[in-house]
Amino acid sequence: MPIELTSLSDLAALPYDDIIDVRSPAEYATDHIPTALSLPALFNEERARVGTIYVQDDPFAARKIGAALVSRNVAAHLEGPLADKPGGWRPLVYCWRGGQRSGSVAIILKQIGWRADTITGGYQSYRRLVARALYDDPMPCPVILIDGGTGTAKTRLLDHLASQGAQTLDLEAMAEHRGSLFGPMSLNQPAQKAFESRLAMSMATLNPAKPVYVEAESSKIGRIIIPPTLWQAMRTAPTHRLNAPLSARAEHLLTAYPDMIENRDKLDATLSQLTRYHGHEQINAWRDLSATGAFSTLAQQLIQTHYDPRYARISRASVLHNHDLPDLSDRTLSAAAAQIINSK
Repeated sequence: MPIELTSLSDLAALPYDDIIDVRSPAEYATDHIPTALSLPALFNEERARVGTIYVQDDPFAARKIGAALVSRNVAAHLEGPLADKPGGWRPLVYCWRGGQRSGSVAIILKQIGWRADTITGGYQSYRRLVARALYDDPMPCPVILIDGGTGTAKTRLLDHLASQGAQTLDLEAMAEHRGSLFGPMSLNQPAQKAFESRLAMSMATLNPAKPVYVEAESSKIGRIIIPPTLWQAMRTAPTHRLNAPLSARAEHLLTAYPDMIENRDKLDATLSQLTRYHGHEQINAWRDLSATGAFSTLAQQLIQTHYDPRYARISRASVLHNHDLPDLSDRTLSAAAAQIINSK
């Protein structure tokens, strides 16, 4: 029997062992329910082929060909990822609109004896809930920002806040980007919709009675745009600002950006993008530091010459507390987290 989602928090409470996304891999890659497994009823080329026949030739022929393809693909899933599922396994299956693909797969799973259900409206109904949470509804709880110049270990502080029981949203982890020119964590960031799914599902778990701590960001993290519900809350949120010695910040950057040290070509290409701000002479000087392995000096100069001047121009005036940290050790960050949680 199809189930109807009325809120994102429903997903965590539903009595299903797994959520199965039977859309094509391309649809899944663009966005999906974060915990869903991808078991396509039709693969990308198959879906395109069936759709073309349906529109341009004969809907009956398209359905017949589609049924054969779905049957073969489900058979492969049954002999592969689903081979060890026990008799009491209960999956929740969805496709684009909650129609033929999810219904076809659910019928086969039910015939085996599994208690499979589908989502009314499929992915589209889920996406409407995500859009409502991020574009229409207010933030479910107060937001407090963690701010500070480049290299002040804001993300690590979020980890310490979380370990001490505070609510946090790690936007950079969700966006797979560290929020600067040197920031990409992988070859490709997730699609905007995929980021929004991660964010909305995380927001759905927040306790309205407690604040959530978020690292201060611009309105974009790489190419990902922070949706308006959160962004408007961040713009007016009280702020804790971290300050730390230049040397400590530089050493933190060396541990936070190991990919830049390990891949000199990547570092050189990134430095080249700063030419329009600092000119060829300065960029060549920084390349020389990289070539000789003087990464700490390079990091300090980037902080002083590039990042701090830009941070000063956008720095927030509504700072609740300044935290002058002697270093950026875990012990110091843990103490700062406790102070922030207990501050009024």
